[in-house]
Amino acid sequence: MEIIQKKNSTKHTFTFEKEHFNFAYEDKTGSGDTDFNYADFPQKSSIQIEQNEWLRNVGYLWCALGIFQFGYAIYSGAPLSGKSFWIVIGLACVAWAFFSTIKYSVYKSERGNIFVIQDKNHGKILEELNGRRKAQLVDWYADINPENELENEIGKFNWLVEQGVLTKEESEDKISQAKLMSADNYILPGERLN
Repeated sequence: MEIIQKKNSTKHTFTFEKEHFNFAYEDKTGSGDTDFNYADFPQKSSIQIEQNEWLRNVGYLWCALGIFQFGYAIYSGAPLSGKSFWIVIGLACVAWAFFSTIKYSVYKSERGNIFVIQDKNHGKILEELNGRRKAQLVDWYADINPENELENEIGKFNWLVEQGVLTKEESEDKISQAKLMSADNYILPGERLN
């Protein structure tokens, strides 16, 4: 499965494989791609806004120049024809800067940052990543490991609750099972296995 996001010269491609996903990007600064395990997809994000501040500021400057020209023409009684030219140009630049703005949700991980453009596919991408993340964490960690220390198993199941993978009730059930298994494997001093 593949989802492509594109805005202006920026293109992001999310390729969903069975065990991992690939995040590829292309923009005016370059291109690259990285593979991530679903389990490593972070839950916290920040927002980054990319906009052409120079164009916006020039637009504001031209608007101010046009307003000054227009006001001065009214004050001096000069004809108003052609005096709104700089206002129109300035507003066009401000509008262009606004509509070319790109807003990202940024997820920082050890292997690199994952940028998801806030567009019509934003929710679909996050739903897919979070669903597959949960499934992978369940597959990797939700079973009781009888060879693991009981304390580690309890910590693991509590961590899975924090990650939103197990409910508190599911975690408590797993911990109870782990305690029973641990008690069954416990040998009192002086006892021998038959």
